[in-house]
Amino acid sequence: TAIYFNDPVSMDCGHNFCQFCITEYYEKLEIEEEGVFCPQCRSKLKKEKSQTNRQLARMVENIQKHEDKLKLFCEDDGEVICLLCDKTQEHGSHTLVPIEDASQVYKVKLHKDIELLKKAREEISRLKSKEQNKPKDWKVSVRGLRISSEFEKLQLLLNEEKKLFLQGLAEEERETLKKLNENVTKLSQQSFSLQQLITEMEEKCQQLVAELLQVGYTKFPFSEGWNRRVSGVGLPQSLLLKAPPCLNTAMVDMTLDPNTAQPNLVLSKDRKHVRYGDTRQDLPDNPERFDPCVCVLRAEGFTGGRHYWEVGVGDKTDWDLGVCRESVRRKGRVTYTPEDGYWAVWLGNGEYKALTSSWTSLPVSVGPSRMGIFLDYEAGEVLFYNVTDRSHLFTFTGTFSRTLCPYYSPGLAAGGENAALLIICPVPSEAGGNLCP
Repeated sequence: TAIYFNDPVSMDCGHNFCQFCITEYYEKLEIEEEGVFCPQCRSKLKKEKSQTNRQLARMVENIQKHEDKLKLFCEDDGEVICLLCDKTQEHGSHTLVPIEDASQVYKVKLHKDIELLKKAREEISRLKSKEQNKPKDWKVSVRGLRISSEFEKLQLLLNEEKKLFLQGLAEEERETLKKLNENVTKLSQQSFSLQQLITEMEEKCQQLVAELLQVGYTKFPFSEGWNRRVSGVGLPQSLLLKAPPCLNTAMVDMTLDPNTAQPNLVLSKDRKHVRYGDTRQDLPDNPERFDPCVCVLRAEGFTGGRHYWEVGVGDKTDWDLGVCRESVRRKGRVTYTPEDGYWAVWLGNGEYKALTSSWTSLPVSVGPSRMGIFLDYEAGEVLFYNVTDRSHLFTFTGTFSRTLCPYYSPGLAAGGENAALLIICPVPSEAGGNLCP
């Protein structure tokens, strides 16, 4: 026989007991010891905190009333009822179905709801994955916009350079045509004079032999002055220069390597300026440092590609610039030739020279205040430019197979006459340098 709660009460700890049972328990414990504890969880209880559990009382009452007769389900009220309640006024007009059938229907509904929830979960997972990938897609999109923006800037600057270059060509065309017309005029005059002389000589040939001999051979100036020639007018030199290509050329951001600097060389904090100092600095004598040669290298070398950079030389009277193999000799006496791993241009004693095997003098009409250097590693070329008048000075050719480093020498101070800085100049990457047409 089932035992049910009789007047169930709920304690403040959450457990339920019969009113009579818990009251008797209270009275017994209050006599034997201080305080009252829940007989189930041993939590300390207060008698006045207990409350009648009406919901539990109704459930007990319902179970006692119907026992095992709960066989029907009222769809209108959504509750399980017994066979006797079916006949009552309370459920008489309601839709009633066997409890087993109702449970099957609810199970089907639950399964459908579960499937819907699973689909919702999958959709949420898909959206989550999509949101997680958005930063990557966004970065790619932003990078694309930046690249497009840079190319638009490059196009604008190239159009401006093109305009300036075409203006220069038009001016040179006018000057060249003027010279050509002047030469044509001179040649026409000389051609007319020659024709007159030829006519006069032909007339003399018709004279009698005696008369001809009396005049004398030497009195005919037919050979005097006609070896003079009018020089042809060539194309302007600037049209024949091999200017550094703008596209596919890395405009190099240079910084100097203090570990390679000769001890008298003083570098700026940003490592873009160098000068010769009168005081020798106390620096480590590491293998990569030049000594006593007054040189310093770029922090990183090149193993390929096309690169362009510019160096401000100002009004210095002594300097040399170029590239060298990373493996060149750095201690003691150094020879600056291609055979020794140097490709450089030098200024000294008022002369500009390319440091070839026997040193080549360079004709310079306008002293450069800024030099441009272009390296095409794969083509084996190092080109030097006078940026001041946009002229080409010299081209070294060879074959490169090792790391090449830009190198700089500000020369000795010469009592202050050559104390100015060598300055690594910023080259605007969008414009392609100062020489690109």
